[in-house]
Amino acid sequence: MFAIYKRVTSIGRAGANDISVDEDSLQDHHAQVVFDGRDFSLSTVDPESVILVNGKKKKKSKIFHNDKLTLGDLELVFSLYDEGSSRERGDAEGSQTSELAGMMKLSDFNRRLLEIRAVPDQIEALLDAVIDVVHANKGFVILLRDGDPEIAAARNVDQETIPDAVTQLSDSILRQCIDSRQPLIVSDAVNDTMFRSSESVLNLQLSSVMVAPLIAQGQLLGLIYVGNDNVVNLFEQSSLEILTVFAAQASLILQNAILLDQLITDRDRMAEELDAQRFGDIIGSCPSLLQVFHRVEKVAVANINVLITGETGTGKELIARELHRRSNRSEKPFIVVNCGAIPENLMESELFGHVRGAFTGAIATREGSFQAADGGTLFLDEIGEMPLALQVKLLRALQEREVVKVGDTKPRSVDIRVIAATNRELEACIKEGTFREDLYYRLNVVNLHLPPLRERGDDIVILAKFLLKKYATEFGATVKGFTPKALAAMRDYDWPGNVRQLENRIKKAIVLADKTLIGVDDLDLGGDQRRTVVPLAQAREDFTRQYILDILERNGGNRTRTARDLGVDPRTVFRYLEREPDAPDPGGAAGG
Repeated sequence: MFAIYKRVTSIGRAGANDISVDEDSLQDHHAQVVFDGRDFSLSTVDPESVILVNGKKKKKSKIFHNDKLTLGDLELVFSLYDEGSSRERGDAEGSQTSELAGMMKLSDFNRRLLEIRAVPDQIEALLDAVIDVVHANKGFVILLRDGDPEIAAARNVDQETIPDAVTQLSDSILRQCIDSRQPLIVSDAVNDTMFRSSESVLNLQLSSVMVAPLIAQGQLLGLIYVGNDNVVNLFEQSSLEILTVFAAQASLILQNAILLDQLITDRDRMAEELDAQRFGDIIGSCPSLLQVFHRVEKVAVANINVLITGETGTGKELIARELHRRSNRSEKPFIVVNCGAIPENLMESELFGHVRGAFTGAIATREGSFQAADGGTLFLDEIGEMPLALQVKLLRALQEREVVKVGDTKPRSVDIRVIAATNRELEACIKEGTFREDLYYRLNVVNLHLPPLRERGDDIVILAKFLLKKYATEFGATVKGFTPKALAAMRDYDWPGNVRQLENRIKKAIVLADKTLIGVDDLDLGGDQRRTVVPLAQAREDFTRQYILDILERNGGNRTRTARDLGVDPRTVFRYLEREPDAPDPGGAAGG
């Protein structure tokens, strides 16, 4: 049996080693056992050394109680306990053994700590271990809340929680440790010159007491306090050193608990902020989007058709789904038809259905999307892509509320609400003759225009953080956030693909990023696609035209009423409607 008494214990064939073994398979300086205040580890010293831990070849490994160690041909078992060693080696070695026993106890505790999840249970387990190793009969962990001590755990020698724990502590001893931030031993409290006049010491008839501060990153978190009221002069300097090591471990546990609590608080706060900026599945709080949300709340319950406009990737389908979810049709189907993705020769069948034999390949009668959505909502995405011939049939279906299957003559009634969406300027399509004006006004009972991402300000950052958290969790990635430059670049980027493009860039960055923070290069945000800066006169022109269009839409297309509301001559309204969006105004700014 080889006893370990030092923090670093050398093993080898040479006589200078702490453990010298005349074994040919060992190198002169073969290995060493190191105790770092928390764990024991075994590592090689000579490059030619061979060590095995539980049969596995290692260069360095943590070791625990009852681990089997092989050094060359020498086989050993590592044990944390050495019964009776202090009696055999006298008082000096007994003190060393006591200290080492405490360290071994801490090492054993650290191993068990991995199995304990809850912080209160960890603190109680630590108290039980320190009470046992220093032979106290009670122990306390006291936390400082706004400078005032508060008991977090109180245990006795039988590993039971102490009731009325606050009555068993000395205020004066606690205050001394708090003020000095240093550990202290009180060997005989009643007769101690510093504390014998303390009322709490006299009332409690305290004998041996030890206290150590719990400090993490320079902050005093609290104290660990142990005592034995039956024995004076129980605690020695080695006992205080053991307590200090345990205090360091308790500080780490508490610091982790505080950090975890802060993370949970931050997470909950961010969740609350996100909920405040969420409208169904849509996230954002810019004024233009809030106006859309307000209109959705009003329009959702009305059984009228809605036209959603906006650039690609702005979330038109999400708004359509939210209209359906908030309507009295929410329990019925929500059917999506992408008019831009269906071949022209199949679109009529897709919308209205067909009977068997209506055309080549029609081997069975099939219902169309109108009948599938009966009682619910039909969402016609990219309505601007619908061929003119089919627009006539769609208009008739909306007017008559009935459909006729391809190859059939019998009309069938349907009860649906139609929501359409497009990224095209349908007014321009009407002028070009590619979209029917009567269908436009049938669909555009209410218009909801979604702003592009580049005009949504800080919504870009909110969306980016939401998407990062979502996909980092989904992909099991370690990415935690964005660099400040990446956030600035996202705000400044033009985002022609809007939210869909932002989502795809973040997915790619999460998968390919090598660091915990996503940078500008990870997002491929080059300077060639930054938001275009236009002259102020053009920006004013663009705003004026869009504002006139908004008021015109509000007035149901009545241009005379629009001119009256705006306080301008009707010719001004006509001039802006007839002008191409990028054409300059020869007469300057809009006026009466």
